[in-house]
Amino acid sequence: MSALLLSDPSALQEEGSSFLLVDEEENLQVQDVSAFLSKLGCDHKRPVKVLCIFGNTGDGKSHTLNETFFGGAEVFRTSPSQVSCTMGVWAAYDPALSLVILDTEGLLGASDKQNHRMRLLLKVLAVSDLVVYRTRAERLHNDMFQFLGNASKAYLRFFTPELKALSSRCGLEVTLSSLGPALIVFHETSRTDILGHGSKTPGQAEKELQKRFHDLGTPAEAFSSLCYVGVKSVVPPTDFSPLQEVVKKQVMDTSTRSSRPPAHVFSALQRLSERFSDDIPEGQIHVTSFFPDEYFTCSLHCLSCRSRCKNRMNHLKDGVPHQADGLCQYAHEYSNKVLICRRCYEEGREVVVVPQTVAASDNQWLGLAKFAWSGYILECRVCGIIYRSRQYWYGNRDPDGSLVRQEVRHIWCEEDACSAEQHNAAQRVLDGVNLVIQSVTDYSAGPKNMVTAWLTDRVAPAYWRPNAEITVCHGCRRPFELAERKHHCRACGEGFCHDCSNRTMPVPKRGWGETPVRVCNTCHRAGSARGPSVSEDDGNSLLPRRVTEIAQSSLDKASSIMEYPLGFVKDAARPNYWVSDHDIVSCHGCKKPFSPKMSKHHCRACGQGFCDLCSRGRRPVPSHGWHHPVRVCDACSRKKEDL
Repeated sequence: MSALLLSDPSALQEEGSSFLLVDEEENLQVQDVSAFLSKLGCDHKRPVKVLCIFGNTGDGKSHTLNETFFGGAEVFRTSPSQVSCTMGVWAAYDPALSLVILDTEGLLGASDKQNHRMRLLLKVLAVSDLVVYRTRAERLHNDMFQFLGNASKAYLRFFTPELKALSSRCGLEVTLSSLGPALIVFHETSRTDILGHGSKTPGQAEKELQKRFHDLGTPAEAFSSLCYVGVKSVVPPTDFSPLQEVVKKQVMDTSTRSSRPPAHVFSALQRLSERFSDDIPEGQIHVTSFFPDEYFTCSLHCLSCRSRCKNRMNHLKDGVPHQADGLCQYAHEYSNKVLICRRCYEEGREVVVVPQTVAASDNQWLGLAKFAWSGYILECRVCGIIYRSRQYWYGNRDPDGSLVRQEVRHIWCEEDACSAEQHNAAQRVLDGVNLVIQSVTDYSAGPKNMVTAWLTDRVAPAYWRPNAEITVCHGCRRPFELAERKHHCRACGEGFCHDCSNRTMPVPKRGWGETPVRVCNTCHRAGSARGPSVSEDDGNSLLPRRVTEIAQSSLDKASSIMEYPLGFVKDAARPNYWVSDHDIVSCHGCKKPFSPKMSKHHCRACGQGFCDLCSRGRRPVPSHGWHHPVRVCDACSRKKEDL
């Protein structure tokens, strides 16, 4: 390098795009962040990683950087002589990989000024994510292992306390050894084979390197990973493409470190310059940490698929959302599968649609009537109703790709596990179904009971009292309620309530064979058919009734079988903010303990469990996705705004 270039760093910058970052006297040559960004030529919002290169004088470090990252352009100054062309630390920016590249002077670890070299080494190692050691020799010499071993030892010696504090502060579930930079050994030969030549075992070259470090007693424990890149250059030029591929892979790796704004790199350099400005003491230095949290990857994992966020720590402060390398693998315990209106998506809008029982333009009862006929709907706030679940008479169909776009999203914390619109969609559909069923049940209770009584009388034995004549229980004389079931004693034929006819025994004299059947308590105590004047019956007249009871028993069993899946559906549809039924033992309002006959109702605003009397109010709760009047507790009903 000419005397002019050595004395005037700006002259070199005019011929290329590198600039002197730290001079021979360890002085930082850039005064502030704006100057740092201006010299790099990068956007302050674009995150970067840092790569540095070490190696002996004359091994072509600067040439390697020019060929690998800048297409052969002389961004870093090179010289055909054996005299070092790089003094201090020079920097340049590769926009393709968003990489800040640091070129160091040769023989960094072999100088009489050991403290000076060590301070410079620590500064460069501390800010770097990738470390490339460039060597051009037929065999890997011990000086490389010694240098890298000493660098690793110094890194751990001076930075372990800070790394421990950072790991604890940021919640990084990794070992300290994985927090250091990645090491790439770029080895070029001309006659001998590179390490691992001819081996079919992956990673054989790295295993040989690790063994050599161990045998020399200089383990490289501070480096998070070790990668060997070997090229045999029988005829020039050198092939740098293997190094390019490895560097690109390491830059994309966010398992421990992620890209951060360039300002954080400069901030770290400033703190390092203040910290390592004099002779390095023998003991560890305990001062304010210079390691910015932003150097390391966000510690959050997706609750659904456990993928790790690839962004840096504290990225939410800059408005950057959590991101992962791949799509989420859907887990059913989270509502992270969303439907997006296809037409809006193609027009550049993202409108999430959720299943609903009632359209926005319908009133509650008309909407429920449509739901009973054509199923749930998907309504886009821009396009209107785009789908009905039973729009085809021959069966239900899932929404196809022409109507909606399915997307599975990562869940980074419980608060954003699902949107307010999404997380109660299933419950809203279930509420609509329950309302329809309840309404039909209430209005049809009288006619249904009349039809049942008429049918029972048609197939009843001759000695049974007709249902129309039974107004009170024959045992306790209590009047029957409208929807209460009447039970006939198979022995005497009178009508009883459940409590007065809950015993069973065989009644062969009435033709019921040897199988126990329902009888009243009086006949059960008598132990036989009531009265001595009862005539024998061959059972032929009971055939219609037996067939009816078999059918009714089958329906009852089918109904009981359906109870479990219905309960399962209710649990799956329940919004996350609702208190579980298992945890609700008493009304949250009046504190009255729940009994099997008491219904538990969830307030759509606060999610607590209440009895009927404490949750009679109805109002919309938009903050939780309920845009039509729904059940709320009395306390929430009195509030003027959503919780």
